[in-house]
Amino acid sequence: MSQTVGSTGPRRAPTMADVAQLAGVSHQTVSRVLSNHPNVRESTRADVLRAIGQLGYRRNSSARALVTRRTLTLGVVACNPTLFGPSSTLFGLEEAARDEGYMVSAVTLRRYSAAALREAIDHLSDWGVEGIVVIVPHREAVTALAELRLPFPVVTVEGGHSLPIPVVSVDQWLGARMATSHLLAAGHRTVWHVAGPPSWLEAEERAKGWRSVLEEAGAVVPPPIQGDWTPLSGYRAGQELAGRVTAGAAGRGSPEVTAVFVANDQMALGVLRALREAGLSVPGQVAIAGFDDIPEAEFFTPPLTTVRQDFAALGKASIRLLVSRLESGTTQGDAERVVIEPRLIVRRSSTPS
Repeated sequence: MSQTVGSTGPRRAPTMADVAQLAGVSHQTVSRVLSNHPNVRESTRADVLRAIGQLGYRRNSSARALVTRRTLTLGVVACNPTLFGPSSTLFGLEEAARDEGYMVSAVTLRRYSAAALREAIDHLSDWGVEGIVVIVPHREAVTALAELRLPFPVVTVEGGHSLPIPVVSVDQWLGARMATSHLLAAGHRTVWHVAGPPSWLEAEERAKGWRSVLEEAGAVVPPPIQGDWTPLSGYRAGQELAGRVTAGAAGRGSPEVTAVFVANDQMALGVLRALREAGLSVPGQVAIAGFDDIPEAEFFTPPLTTVRQDFAALGKASIRLLVSRLESGTTQGDAERVVIEPRLIVRRSSTPS
């Protein structure tokens, strides 16, 4: 049987008193440094931080919460986190919360309903979160959230503008207009649209933006082709579009398909494959623009023109809005709106080289 010489049992976790003793300061000074209090000399702060690092001290968050009544934890409720938009939004929120000195506790839902949302909020409340960000990208979620009584500050992301709750969103309507206007400016008579699921607010706004540009230009508005955000639905839409290109070449189709705005990049990937399999060149015969600017978009064949959403800015604005309400003690009241502009990224899928 092996034995460690000098071992006297489990090592005791260092305490705040240990830090104070090593740094040569009072217990209260260590507390001020940990709370980032401004009235601490920099040399003293450096001594305390050095002692913390040397001892490997970790502050007891439960004890801190009892004393300060603060957990410095924010909750996030999200649905469909496997999709690029919701997952990127969640990552942006977590990064922004850390920058503000908060931890994040997240609950993901398979689908939104009043019961599921209430259960998620109750769960986060039990964990002691101080406020919640709810990512509400579709109409069912907005309806469910409107039915709940909220015990702490709540901010919504992509929740539309129909709730009496603060909301932060990317201007989906403007992004769609940017992509559609770009394709019309390239000389196309009209632009077809592969739309996202009709229950999603983002899909609804992108379709509205696309339609508004065509109507303002006096262009024919083709019937949108319905997708569900997946590459497979984009592939099937691409097969339909390829068939319309063939019918148009034979003089049987109207309006002609020469440009397509796809509501997200994953569906655009499916459209590109279907057109390529049909022997059609992009952008030679059909120009394509997507939405999201996923990391793979510039490596598509050809590289995809798309609308970039700034998820870091989305997360930062959401967390700052929530923290401002925490600091002011506001749980209900004004429905503040923060809208972030998207950016059009032009690549070879929409412009002949």
